[in-house]
Amino acid sequence: MERFARLFSQNRHWASTTQKQHPEFFNELSAQQHPDFLWIGCSDSRVPANQIVELAPGEVFVHRNIANVVDPADLNCGAVVQYAIDHLKVEHVLVVGHYGCGGVQAALCETSLGLADQWLERVDRVKQQHRECLKVLRDQKSQHDRLCELNVIEQVRNLCSMQVVLDAWARDQVVMVHGCIYGLEDGLIRDLGVSCKSSEEVEPHCAAAIAHLGEPHPSPGSSK
Repeated sequence: MERFARLFSQNRHWASTTQKQHPEFFNELSAQQHPDFLWIGCSDSRVPANQIVELAPGEVFVHRNIANVVDPADLNCGAVVQYAIDHLKVEHVLVVGHYGCGGVQAALCETSLGLADQWLERVDRVKQQHRECLKVLRDQKSQHDRLCELNVIEQVRNLCSMQVVLDAWARDQVVMVHGCIYGLEDGLIRDLGVSCKSSEEVEPHCAAAIAHLGEPHPSPGSSK
């Protein structure tokens, strides 16, 4: 209970400090929400969306689940994407995976996590789809890192197949879908080189990103 109670003390300190530094912060925050970004990431506690990209509350709309999966049949994810695009008018949708993902590791090693196993069948499909390119890698860590990257790219493909995204593109609404990956060991986000702003770009951009995975990573934040 002590650790739980501490959350309230820390919250009061944060609220007080924030208000002293920015007296209108909470008034402005409560009045409107106009984020530029939708972040679809992993539930992992080590990957807090706002913090690692230095965005304030109100600047990024967030959906998180185990292994940053985008399933067009998932009502939760679909509702978040639809609200972000149709109502908040976000222009950038980021699928952000991370190295060291426990869900991806479980799918790679076929380790049971209980109820999450059903959810991770989606990652297992990515593994099966890319089994041959994973087999040539020298060790399990390399395979794990590569599957984390491949999973992001395939989730970008899934996202771009959602009707809400296709409808937005059809009416010429600006929506750019990006795939990125975060490094727990250095705190840096890397662009996986898969960004799509129309249905025509999806397949060639995903294929190119997969083809480039064997090359050295570009500098964080740069494009391939």
